[in-house]
Amino acid sequence: MSSTTPITKAVIPAAGMGTRFLPATKAMPKEMLPVVDEPAIQYVVAEAADAGLDDILMITGQNKRAMEDHFDRAPALEATLRDKGDTKKLDAVQYATGLGDIHYVRQGQALGLGHAVLCGKQHVGNEPFAVLLGDDLIDARDTLLTTMLETQQRLGGSVIAVMEVPEENVSAYGVVDAGGQDKEPGAEVVPVHRLVEKPPVEEAPSNLAIIGRYVLHPAIFDELERTPPGKGGEIQLTDALQAMAAKPVEDGGGVHAVVFRGRRYDTGDKLSYIKAVVTLAVDREDLGPDLRTWLKEFASGL
Repeated sequence: MSSTTPITKAVIPAAGMGTRFLPATKAMPKEMLPVVDEPAIQYVVAEAADAGLDDILMITGQNKRAMEDHFDRAPALEATLRDKGDTKKLDAVQYATGLGDIHYVRQGQALGLGHAVLCGKQHVGNEPFAVLLGDDLIDARDTLLTTMLETQQRLGGSVIAVMEVPEENVSAYGVVDAGGQDKEPGAEVVPVHRLVEKPPVEEAPSNLAIIGRYVLHPAIFDELERTPPGKGGEIQLTDALQAMAAKPVEDGGGVHAVVFRGRRYDTGDKLSYIKAVVTLAVDREDLGPDLRTWLKEFASGL
């Protein structure tokens, strides 16, 4: 059942402690780690803004003040750059403050992704909304989020993003079962009837792994409130979506997956973070040519 309610809100969970990046994240949020010359969180907010989501709620925790400062105006810094005539840096600083109307709410306890999303209930209200996780950066040239928003408006229910991953890696993800059902035209949108959080390889229903983009029906909030702790003792969004998949569309149920085959950069651990920085830097006009030359020279000496 299609929806006529325009989607304008995005929830960005950003309350994690970032322990995998210690000691760098002892005093700095992991979301503020630079990916080339922009903090990781800015890529995510820009993606939401580019898709038309200009009402953004960040779910934060302790020691996250730097994120609020980053998206706030900095009059003294702006004045200094303006006086120096450094318009390029001034534009870069002001770009972050103009991405949208950004709000913040704290997740008092680290009870999992499902609980973090539930913290957005009062702000979101009775509207479909997007959830973007900061560990997954989607290339700005790909339109994953726009496709997901359009799919939710057309089909109703909730929409998740999935990617094919090597079979040996499925236990690191939530995994979906989309088999045995007719696919949407183009085979890029598939109906989902089962979701499993981090299954053992031998129990995984497929190699379609959930990545960090969701467009959710507001009925998910009621489901999250009655979802018991699951894997890792946390309230799992995957478990709530499993329950939603079994409900009729007229009750906000039904789950579809957009199969993403574009460019995704994982910043969830040290090695993948380094790969993301190098990949994005190589693709830049100002850095790419010299960096490619250096990388070839460096690799040849190994």
